[in-house]
Amino acid sequence: MAWTGLAQAGRSCENKPLTAETMSKGLNLALNTARALDAEYKKNGTQVVLLAREGQDLSKYELKYSHYGWAYRTPEGIWRVAHKLNECGTAGGHVYRQGLGEFFLDDMWSYTAGIQVPTPAVQKALWSFLTQPTVLRLQNEPYSMVSYAWGQKYQQSNQWATETLAAAMSPANIQNRAQAQSWLQSQGYEPGVLIIRAFSRLGGRMTAANIAFDDHPNDKRYASRIETVTVDSVTRWLQRAQLASEVREVR
Repeated sequence: MAWTGLAQAGRSCENKPLTAETMSKGLNLALNTARALDAEYKKNGTQVVLLAREGQDLSKYELKYSHYGWAYRTPEGIWRVAHKLNECGTAGGHVYRQGLGEFFLDDMWSYTAGIQVPTPAVQKALWSFLTQPTVLRLQNEPYSMVSYAWGQKYQQSNQWATETLAAAMSPANIQNRAQAQSWLQSQGYEPGVLIIRAFSRLGGRMTAANIAFDDHPNDKRYASRIETVTVDSVTRWLQRAQLASEVREVR
């Protein structure tokens, strides 16, 4: 687990000073999220949820959430979030444990959180995995925010979280990313498809260290079909596979 520093995921990564208004909005959302999670724990004993945020406007791709992590309740009753972040301006990413305040403390596109509650069996598997050193089992440092969903050269934030779910569900059989991806395919997960034209791909690769397209199969890349792990594709799959409830919003 690493120090947060200038780490970002699902956000614009612009170098903006933290304003009082931004801090107020972020902490208010964190407080409301904590209240919602505490209420869920008291009512249903929920200890792990998928927690998503809207760091960027992705409406042109018909996506709502840009980034997610696994929020879990510690034995002390504190909610922490395990998620992967990209070091701004670099092609590297690391896994962090953060409080809810840190998770939402940035100039986000929309101060709305998405909460999806897994089934008790999935929660149990995730809690055991996330609270131990196993949380780092599938961490892969080379980072691309549009990494190929079924590749191992790069790994973006949502991809780490989704592959970690697979490893948690079958810890004895999944020791690497290829095995995790095979499990996800066997369970019917389908990645999101972004239509990104060649000119946009070229511009992104030349100006950002954390964007690469060379891991995508040529036939799909030349057809402008970029298959990557999106929050919306994960939440739809979890509900479809009856591994979690529908997403609900917190503001």
